[in-house]
Amino acid sequence: MSESSRDTAAGAGWGVAEPGEYKRLMPSKVEKLSWLNPRTLWAARNGVLASWFGDPTGHTRSRWVAQQEAAGAPTDKVIRRADPERFSFMLMGDTGEGDDSEYAVVPGFLKIGRGTDFAVIASDVIYPVGSADDYGTKFFRPYQDYPAPIYAVPGNHDWYEDLGAFMRVFCGNAPALPREAAPRRFTRAWMRSLLWHRSRPGDGQHLDVERQLRSAPEQQAVQPGPYWAIDAGPLRIIGIDTGLLGTIDAQQGAWLREVSQGPRPKILVTGSPLYVDGERHPCTIEGGGGTVDDIVRDPAHHYVAAIGGDIHNYQRYPVQVEGRTIQYVVSGGGGAFMHATHTIPRVDIANVTEKDFRCYPLRGDSLAFYSRLYGRRLRLRRFFTLTEAEAMAVIAERLGIQPTRTPGGPVRVTRRVRLVASLLGAGGRPDRTSRFRLPVRKIYTQLFSPSSATYSPPFFKSFLRLDVSPEAVRVRCFAATGNRAQEIEPPVEDEFVIALT
Repeated sequence: MSESSRDTAAGAGWGVAEPGEYKRLMPSKVEKLSWLNPRTLWAARNGVLASWFGDPTGHTRSRWVAQQEAAGAPTDKVIRRADPERFSFMLMGDTGEGDDSEYAVVPGFLKIGRGTDFAVIASDVIYPVGSADDYGTKFFRPYQDYPAPIYAVPGNHDWYEDLGAFMRVFCGNAPALPREAAPRRFTRAWMRSLLWHRSRPGDGQHLDVERQLRSAPEQQAVQPGPYWAIDAGPLRIIGIDTGLLGTIDAQQGAWLREVSQGPRPKILVTGSPLYVDGERHPCTIEGGGGTVDDIVRDPAHHYVAAIGGDIHNYQRYPVQVEGRTIQYVVSGGGGAFMHATHTIPRVDIANVTEKDFRCYPLRGDSLAFYSRLYGRRLRLRRFFTLTEAEAMAVIAERLGIQPTRTPGGPVRVTRRVRLVASLLGAGGRPDRTSRFRLPVRKIYTQLFSPSSATYSPPFFKSFLRLDVSPEAVRVRCFAATGNRAQEIEPPVEDEFVIALT
């Protein structure tokens, strides 16, 4: 087994390393996505409009579901696979940026994915706005050599063009929804409709040609809609669509309660995670239907895990619920820019402590990554740049924990190191410099983090492999750094077993 980031700095991808061969998989010309580009921000405006003028996602989703059912999709939305009692599948989230960080995941994904029966993408198949024109280079091309079906739940970016391209690709080439009558003038809905981003005329003209990259019969899969359940071997995998703002509509909520019945063990796959960054986000069901996490925690439903994307890193919270463990996982490291982990405070939630919590990248590696990023962007490299050992040591000091990775020698945590860590929000702990903290947590998520895409390793990407038997599910989180060493033998960053009996 290769060294992981928990073993050595080289295992994390730091130091002089040979880049991997992922670039040969990429198109000759790659458009680098910048979230600081006003054109990109304007195209992706629908999330903001939904929060200001009301979220139409639930209504639009209901129309998609009704159209699918009218076309013959099963009303229970269950995909019944003929998998044996022992099978395997891959899972990753937030894949579709189409640049180095997405393609760097592919060699390891293909290697570890050998022999698996299918794959699932949890959230944001395509950035920035889910356009059909982007599926060629951001979905069909990178995964053309994965020989099994790929299912998906949409993320907020897939909804920025009302989910049209997602439905065409994953739901049997679903036709576009008929245009509805314009809303009454001078209402919130009318204001929203004036500004709403829609797909361009002629969007996806080459989609049929691009589909040929994944045209083998064994690669085909048709979903009944944006939310679904898969019965595979002894397990039921349930995928829900959390739309633009991280909620589900009442119709989907009623379906989720129905499909969650029975003693069969279940794993939930969701666009927005239920536990993330040391906080619980239970996911509201519209219309007073409670929350998704209420359904997951109900012992009658037999959930063993809930895995979400949206946040672009890996996190795990083993939560004790009435004498059993539910594994709450964030798996959003499939290819988009990296969200920081060093801003996660010391974990103490639902009886999950630092001893139980896992994340990738490690907080120290995340801090070292962002110190280099800010140093480069602000042209203050000598001040901001922290070594991996300095970053690991100051994180341990601020959180009051032992360093996750043992440094190669003594490390001096200087005033400068502490100041940089504080400015970059390390540990999420306020102190005297908090008023000067740079945007790496709340504002950062909307403003700076999306521009943190880099085009040289390490990328700190990740994906999961789940091996299912009647007795247990073995889950492993593998790293993809972009370096050849981790391409040849992807390191395991986390591993756990879920008992099913």
